Amino acid sequence: MRLRGKKVLVTGADGFIGSHLVQQLLIEGAEVRAFCFYNSFNSWGWLDTFSAETLQKIEIFTGDIRDPNGVRSAMKDVEIVYHLAALIAIPFSYHSPDAYVDTNIKGTLNVLQAARDSGVERILVTSTSEVYGTAIQIPIDEKHPRQGQSPYSATKISADFLSDSFFRSFDLPVTIVRPFNTYGPRQSARAIIPTIITQLLSGLDTLQLGDLTPTRDLVFVDDTAKGFVEVSLCNSLIGEEVNIATGSEISIGDLAQKLIDEINPAARINLDNQRTRPHKSEVFRLLGDNKKLFKHTNWIPETDISIGLNKTIEWFRINENLSRYKATIYNI
Repeated sequence: MRLRGKKVLVTGADGFIGSHLVQQLLIEGAEVRAFCFYNSFNSWGWLDTFSAETLQKIEIFTGDIRDPNGVRSAMKDVEIVYHLAALIAIPFSYHSPDAYVDTNIKGTLNVLQAARDSGVERILVTSTSEVYGTAIQIPIDEKHPRQGQSPYSATKISADFLSDSFFRSFDLPVTIVRPFNTYGPRQSARAIIPTIITQLLSGLDTLQLGDLTPTRDLVFVDDTAKGFVEVSLCNSLIGEEVNIATGSEISIGDLAQKLIDEINPAARINLDNQRTRPHKSEVFRLLGDNKKLFKHTNWIPETDISIGLNKTIEWFRINENLSRYKATIYNI
């Protein structure tokens, strides 16, 4: 199966990964319906930065993933669903766990129910490497135990099991796609790479950061988007869960130093306790096993971390982009 001419729905299309996935799907020739979060400004998130020519190729649907009626309407005549809509910030999940249950669990249920009713060919549900918690074994494959170390990860674990239950109970053609730590242009301010870059580019000589010891498996956003495409073309992954990972890791401290060396070598790091997760909630090591994705698809991570970070820095150097971020406060 190829995507040219396929009618696809992307929930969370206005977000970081979602907007990049929309671009990749257009390259593949798909007919894209973009589900954007309704708001009184009629903002379409990152899609608003697309050219008028590109936007003409996209059908915009505004709604709320928590509303089953809107989700059913959005899915009308759709063949493939990429479900990315979620609340994702871990610190904010400490503050407002109810919102994460409503969005990540009930929202996913709405998508699954609508997909079942409409008879879609494929549905990809987006998980997260956070469901694994701190690595018990390395590298982390799809059979690794689940550990809900934050309200956010607990809701994503729940959504994953709910999705699997729809495959087992109703033969819904679900695949659970589990990206590790995606980064790149348009990433939200609450993530570590935008946190570091925006502070440096804003002229701060002292960076305010949390724990520097955790490690992460960083995947450039273009590679993540291509991973979604490859998985949606692979019928042998129906009913499966699959990592998108590079199989390499870097500590937050080493990552920060790479960015400091590139932008402002004179900058120093100050450890800010408010940016440190509770010890039992912190995920100290993430290193993904990508063998399953390699076995079933043609996907490979094409972007070396140095190249990916440089692309990200250059995007943030554009004042119009940097000005969207509040570098001097802790964004949760």
